[in-house]
Amino acid sequence: MKGDGEGMKMIKIIKKENGITLIELLVALVIFSLVIAGTYRLFIAQSRAHTVQERVVETQQTIRSAMEILLRDLRMTGFDSDSPDSKMDIVTPLIAGTDQITIDYEFDNTTQYSIRYRRHEGSLKRQLTTIKDDGSSVAGAEEILLENVEELNFTYGVDTNDDFAMEGGWVQAGATAGLRVVAIKARLTARPQQLAPEDQKMMSPRTLETAVTLRNLCMR
Repeated sequence: MKGDGEGMKMIKIIKKENGITLIELLVALVIFSLVIAGTYRLFIAQSRAHTVQERVVETQQTIRSAMEILLRDLRMTGFDSDSPDSKMDIVTPLIAGTDQITIDYEFDNTTQYSIRYRRHEGSLKRQLTTIKDDGSSVAGAEEILLENVEELNFTYGVDTNDDFAMEGGWVQAGATAGLRVVAIKARLTARPQQLAPEDQKMMSPRTLETAVTLRNLCMR
């Protein structure tokens, strides 16, 4: 009988050491859930930050590409080959504006290009009109070079004493009347496309500003 009593005590002790309570299990589940939730939130935040950064870089590259196209056309402003075989005469090389500009130049002996840039409906748009020596013209469709544009601004460097050089600072379009424009400064601002309203602080606008000398107007 004595031996049986000691065996029962050992069994009770073993059960007590190996068991866990329901409360302990619930506490463990709560802690595990908190860890999983925190890890998930961290993953989402890092993924969003990575996506935002990709959008910002993409916007910067797109602004540069659009600006390069704009500068390429601006450099051609007023070009006239002065060839005896040319039938084109560039009468109005430039129509200055604040948020739009139109430039004309000779493409070949029988063709003139007239190109307009403007900000319209939040986009930077470019339109090419081809003018032939017989007076006919064909206006192409407007192409969108950049979206989410918040600012397109042109300022101008003018020649005030007919020495074909820029005097003074940059002036607005309204101050160019009667003066030769020899340089143009273009300022372009665009915002990355937002994924959610809370991304606005992380997606601040990006601005690129560049000036170009109009070699075909300041060397005549």
